[in-house]
Amino acid sequence: MEWLSNLFIEHSALQAVVVLSVISAIGLGLGKIHVLGVSLGVTFVFFVGILAGHFGISIDPQMLNYAESFGLVIFVYALGLQVGPGFFSSFRKGGVTLNLLASGIVLLGTLLAIAASFINGIALPDIIGVLCGAVTNTPALGAAQQTLKQLGLESNTPALGCAVAYPLGVVGVIFAIIFIKKLLVRQQDLNTDSEESENHTYIGAFLVQNPAIFGKSIVDIAHMSYPKFVISRLWRDGNVTIPTSEKVLREGDRLLIITADKDIQALTILFGKQENTDWNKEDIDWNAIDNQLISQGIVVTRPELNGKKLSSLRLRNQYGINISRVYRSGVQLLATPDLTLQLGDRLTVVGEAGAIKNVEKVLGNAIKSLKEPNLVAVFIGIVIGLALGAIPFNIPGISTPVKLGLAGGPIIIGILIGTFGPRLHMVTYTTRSANLMLRALGLSMYLACLGLNAGAHFFETVFRSEGLLWIALGAGLTIVPVLIVGIIALKFMRLDFGTVAGMICGSMANPMALSYTNETMSNDKPSVAYATVYPFCMFLRVIIAQIILIILLT
Repeated sequence: MEWLSNLFIEHSALQAVVVLSVISAIGLGLGKIHVLGVSLGVTFVFFVGILAGHFGISIDPQMLNYAESFGLVIFVYALGLQVGPGFFSSFRKGGVTLNLLASGIVLLGTLLAIAASFINGIALPDIIGVLCGAVTNTPALGAAQQTLKQLGLESNTPALGCAVAYPLGVVGVIFAIIFIKKLLVRQQDLNTDSEESENHTYIGAFLVQNPAIFGKSIVDIAHMSYPKFVISRLWRDGNVTIPTSEKVLREGDRLLIITADKDIQALTILFGKQENTDWNKEDIDWNAIDNQLISQGIVVTRPELNGKKLSSLRLRNQYGINISRVYRSGVQLLATPDLTLQLGDRLTVVGEAGAIKNVEKVLGNAIKSLKEPNLVAVFIGIVIGLALGAIPFNIPGISTPVKLGLAGGPIIIGILIGTFGPRLHMVTYTTRSANLMLRALGLSMYLACLGLNAGAHFFETVFRSEGLLWIALGAGLTIVPVLIVGIIALKFMRLDFGTVAGMICGSMANPMALSYTNETMSNDKPSVAYATVYPFCMFLRVIIAQIILIILLT
């Protein structure tokens, strides 16, 4: 059994890899378990690591430090790449209001944490750890630990505070949203909001039998009709075409139309008759419908298209193609002319093969080059991020130079490269699955190491009066800022509940709460609001944790 001892107990590079892998595998497996619709996800790796550390499992300190640092760097850099394309565009129009409200939640929670530290005599590193757990933000915890290391202070204590506050941080946001909903939101307001925001696309075939539209162009019909729709194909005299906006409809024309569920009846009245064929099945081979036209997904990867309206590209008239649907963050949107494009949008394009190739050049479609991932850009970005994190910045009134560290530097460079990299001819766009893989790998390594470090003293901390105080304070730091800002947004700013709930989830970086909110809403407003505030709030929490420690401990 000596080989088994060497594999799990005796310190070596092999033993470190095995222990961290086992902890990550068990934690990720348990993280898929849902209790009352809530799961801890990858964060369960943290608690499995704590349990392993409690039972005396350890790895070489240098290996532990390396794996923890490398995992954190990979995670925050990939996170920066993910939020980068939408970071600056999130401040446009209504995004400014939502980001101000979300920033209010961040700053209010931080101020309450500092006040709790002075009132209750809790060490600042401990209360920062409690705050990170209360807002379920492990990147901020990593940033705080790196700052403490720079200041020559003990860096493990914040992890204990984070661990004891994290569980209630997950469910506390859900409880706060439920309370706000019960207190301030009427059922009729929810129903109205749902009806006004329904954007689930529906594909249907219609026959033109309404004499009122005979001889009228598609653009004229669109102007006279309230429902929004996109005509994907037109069949006439046995031939199929992509109709332009100037195409004149005749009696007997057969149209394949993409619209919203709620508008089917109105469009049936408008065109005359709907066919019974089900065009919404997942197994439809769109390329087999006709011989002339093909359907292909193209990803928007050219940065200059970010924020532009679909109509401004004039793709239909210039290339004879049609864009029927747009997929964004797992949500299918109707490709109306006023839809604003974002980097990473996947457009379903219908047309002839040659025309689609030309449209590929316009939209970018750099996703094809990801068959062999451009890891050069990833490693260059990490190096630049670490270099930025190591630069000391002298701030008047603070004796110790400020450094962005292992967390701040890479996330800033990740955001900048994710936004501006394509303009420098860098292939920085990654598929959602590739980005999730990098983030999950890095976060799992970081949390496993963090748990092992904190495990030895975790239970003795939790089951004493100090630990109970941390749990209570963590619950307050989770719920109080959310309630205050949520009530202000609903009561005084008159925002709808779906948007407010999504803004709250994004400000707290809580995808579990967003999942619960989406299950209770029939529209995508929570997801849109979450995506709007998440990038800036994630960045703000990572940076503010470092600034508070540097200002108050030097």
